[in-house]
Amino acid sequence: MAAAIVLLLLLCAGLGVPLFAVLGAGSLLAAHASGLDPAILVIELNRLASSPNLLAIPLFTFAGVVLAHGGAPQRLVALFNALLGWLPGGLASVALCSCAFFTAFSGASGITIMALGGLLLPMLEAVGYPERYSLGLLTASGSLGLLFPPSLAVLLYGIVAGVDIDQLFRAGLLPGAILLLMLLAYAGYKGIHARIPRHPFRLAEAARALRAGLWDLLLPAGILLGIFGGFVTVSEAAAGTAAYVLVLESVIHRNLHWGRDLWRVVRDTSVLVGSILIILGIAMGLTNLLVDAQIPGRLLSAIERHVHSPLGFLMLLNLLLLGVGAMMDIFSAIVVVVPLILPLTHRYGIDPVHLGIILLANLEIGYATPPVGINLFIASQRFHRPVLALFRAAVPFLAIMLLWLLILTYVPAVSLWWRSG
Repeated sequence: MAAAIVLLLLLCAGLGVPLFAVLGAGSLLAAHASGLDPAILVIELNRLASSPNLLAIPLFTFAGVVLAHGGAPQRLVALFNALLGWLPGGLASVALCSCAFFTAFSGASGITIMALGGLLLPMLEAVGYPERYSLGLLTASGSLGLLFPPSLAVLLYGIVAGVDIDQLFRAGLLPGAILLLMLLAYAGYKGIHARIPRHPFRLAEAARALRAGLWDLLLPAGILLGIFGGFVTVSEAAAGTAAYVLVLESVIHRNLHWGRDLWRVVRDTSVLVGSILIILGIAMGLTNLLVDAQIPGRLLSAIERHVHSPLGFLMLLNLLLLGVGAMMDIFSAIVVVVPLILPLTHRYGIDPVHLGIILLANLEIGYATPPVGINLFIASQRFHRPVLALFRAAVPFLAIMLLWLLILTYVPAVSLWWRSG
C-alpha cells in the first residue's frame, strides 16, 4: 500500500500537479499511517515563521523584481559591453557577467532568461556567434550567480540547515568567481576561434554606461560591505536593498511608475515568494514525519554498509544531487533533501557550509539537465526551440560546470577559504 501511494504521488507530480499539493498529500497520508495528529504539520509552519532570516526572502525577491521591471537588464548589458566588449569573446563575456549579476538579485534563473535572453540572443547572433553556441550560453548562464549574495537559494539553505547565512555568503564568493572565470575563458577561446569582431573600447561610451549603471553596481558593494562588515544583519540588508531599488527605479531612473507598475511588481513578487514559502512549510512538516519514522537513520545505516570513506560518500552524494537537480526545482530540492542528507554528512565529517556549496552547485547544474531542468523549459519558451536542442547546445557549458563541481567537492578550501586566517 505504501509503495502504491508513493507511485501515485510521483505520477501526480509528473502530470503537473503542484508540488506543494503532492507534498501535502504525502504528508497527510504519512501522518495517518503513523497514527499521528496532522497538526504536527502546522507546528512546523510556526517554527518557520519565527525564523529571523525569513523576512529576507520576500524583500530580496521584491528587489530583484523591481530591477527587472525598471530596466536594470538593459543598463547592465550596456555597461558590461562598454567595459568588456573589447576582450576576446567580449559579447559572450558580457552575457555571462550580466546573467551572473542579475540572477544573484532576481533569485530565479527563469527571470534572468526571460529578461536578458531576448535582449542578448539577437546581439550574439548579429556579431557572428553560431546560433547553437548562443543558445547554449544563455540557457546555461541563467543559473549563474546562485552562489553570490544575496541569492535566495543560499538564504533558503541557511534557514533549512540552520547554518549561519553570513558564512554561506562568504563561502559562495570564491566558488562563484571560479565558475565565472572558467566560462569567461571558454568564451574568450570561442571568440578567437570563430574570429568574432570585438567591440572597441571608447572612453566616452564607457563613461556614459558607467554613469547609467553606477547605482546598480553600488548595490552589491553595499550589501557585501554591510553584511561582511558586521554593520547590518541579513534581514536589515534585505530591507535596505528593497528601499534602495525603489528609489533607484522610481526617482533616479524614473522607469517605475507607482500607479501603473507597482501593483505588477507586488503581484510578481507575491507569486514567486508564495510558491517558495508554501513548499518550504509543507516540506519541513513532511521532514518531521520522516525524522520521526527514523528514515535518516536507516538511510545512514544502509550507506555505512557500503561506503567507508568521505571521498566515496561525496561521489555518491554528487550522483544523488545531480539526479535531484534534474528532477526538482532548486527551492523544492533544498527543503526536501537537506534534512535527509545532513545527518549523513555529519557522520562523514563534512562541514555543513561546504555541503551547502556542493548542494547548490549540483542544483545549479541541474537547472539545464533533462528531464525537468527548469532552464531548458523556460529557454524553450523564450527562444522557441525544442528542449532537447537546447540541452545539446548547453552540453559544453555543462561539461565545464561538472569540472568545477569536482574542484568544489574535493578541494574544501575553495569553499572554506575565509577560515584560513
